[in-house]
Amino acid sequence: MSAERATEKNGPNMPGQGVFYGWYVVAAVLVIMTVMAGLGFYNLSVYLNAFVAEGGFSVAATSGATACFFVSSGIAGLGVAMLIERYDPRWVITGGAIVSAVATLGAGHVSELWQLYLFYILFGAGYAGAALIPGTTLVARWFARRRSVALSIASTGLSLGGILLTPVAASLIDRWGLEATTPWLALVFLIGIVPVAWLLIRPSPQSVGLGPDGDAIMRDENGAVLPADGIGYRDAIRSRFFILSTTAFIFAMMAQVGVIAHQFRLVALRSGNDETAALAVATMAFASIVGRLAGGWALSFIPSRSFAFALVIGQGLALTFYSVAETPFALFCATILFGVTVGNLLMMPPLMLAEAFGLKAYGRIYSLSQLFMTAGVAIGPAAVGFLYEWLDGYGVALLIMAAASMFAFLFILAAGPIRAPVGSTTQA
Repeated sequence: MSAERATEKNGPNMPGQGVFYGWYVVAAVLVIMTVMAGLGFYNLSVYLNAFVAEGGFSVAATSGATACFFVSSGIAGLGVAMLIERYDPRWVITGGAIVSAVATLGAGHVSELWQLYLFYILFGAGYAGAALIPGTTLVARWFARRRSVALSIASTGLSLGGILLTPVAASLIDRWGLEATTPWLALVFLIGIVPVAWLLIRPSPQSVGLGPDGDAIMRDENGAVLPADGIGYRDAIRSRFFILSTTAFIFAMMAQVGVIAHQFRLVALRSGNDETAALAVATMAFASIVGRLAGGWALSFIPSRSFAFALVIGQGLALTFYSVAETPFALFCATILFGVTVGNLLMMPPLMLAEAFGLKAYGRIYSLSQLFMTAGVAIGPAAVGFLYEWLDGYGVALLIMAAASMFAFLFILAAGPIRAPVGSTTQA
C-alpha cells in the first residue's frame, strides 16, 4: 500500500489540529531514536562486555563481530532508503523494531562464534530500519524553514537513549545476566517504537493535506500537486559536493567516535579515578544535548556550511586540549567543548544533504553517504587504540584525531557552496 493511500483514511482523525502536525512527528522520531540508540548503538559496549564475561568469547572476537553491526547497518540502510521512498515509513520502522527485538531475544542464547556474528548483523539491519535514515527523512519531509530546529530536537533522542536506557540495560544485564534480561529489552523495542510510530507518524505533510512547515501544498497551473523538489540520485552522488562533503564527515566521525570510545579510559588514566571518568562521560552527553538544541536554533540564522566549519574546528580544538589536559578541571573543559561538537556534528550531514539536493531522492542520497561514514565510525576506535599502543599514550593519538578534524574542514571547504550546480536534474 502506498504512503498516500495508507494515510488518507487517518487524516480527519489526527490529533492536535491547533498545532502543526510535524511537531508530533518530531516527538515520535525523538522517542524512537531514544529507544534505538539507548538499546542499540550505545548498548554495543554493554553487549561486548556481557559476551566476554558470560559467553567466554575473546575481546578480539567480540570486537570484530561488533564491527559487523556498523557494516550491516550501512548496507541495510541502502535498502531502507528505497523502501521509505515507495512505501509508508511506518512499515519500515515497524520492521526495524521487530528485527531488533528478534536479534536482542537471540542474544541471550549465543554460544557459538557464528551466532555472535549473526546477532550483530541482524541487530545492525534492525537499527538501520528504525533509526537515522527513516527518522531524518521524515523530519526533512515535514519541515523546510524550521528543519534545523526540528532535526536538532528529534536527534536529541540519540543522546537521551544513552543517558536514560543504556545504564538501565547495563544494570539489568549485570544483575540478572544476558539470557534473563534480553526478553525484556526485546519487549521495549516493540512497545517503545511500534505504537508510537503508528499513532503519531504520518509519511509526509502532503498525505494529510499540508505542505512543509504547515504551508499550503504547492500545485501547478492545473491544480496538480507538484512533486518533491530536488536533484536526481545519480546526479547527486556524482556531484563534487556529495563526494567531498561525505569525505569530510568520514574524517570528522572517525575522530569523534574514536575519542568517544576511549574517553572513559582517557579520563580515568589521567585523573586516577573511575568516578571522575564516569562523570566526564555524563557531562559530554549533557553538553551534546544542550549543544544540539542551541545549534538547531542557531542554524535558523547561520548558513549550515559556516556552522559545519565552526564544528570541525571546535572538535579539533577540543581534541587538542584533551591531548595535553591532565587536571580534572582541564579534562572537563575539553569534555564540554567536545560534547557541544558531538551534539551537532551528527545532524549536519542529513541537514546539508537535504539543503543541497532537496527531497526528490533524499533517503537514498543520505543512506549512501551514511554507508561511507560508517567506515569512519568503524575505523575510529581501532585507530585510536592502535595509536595508543604504538605511541604508548593518548597524547599524540588525540593530536592525530584533531588533525583528522582539520582534514574535514578542508574537504568541506573544497566541496563548495551547498547549492552549487550539479548538472541536470533528470529522474534517477
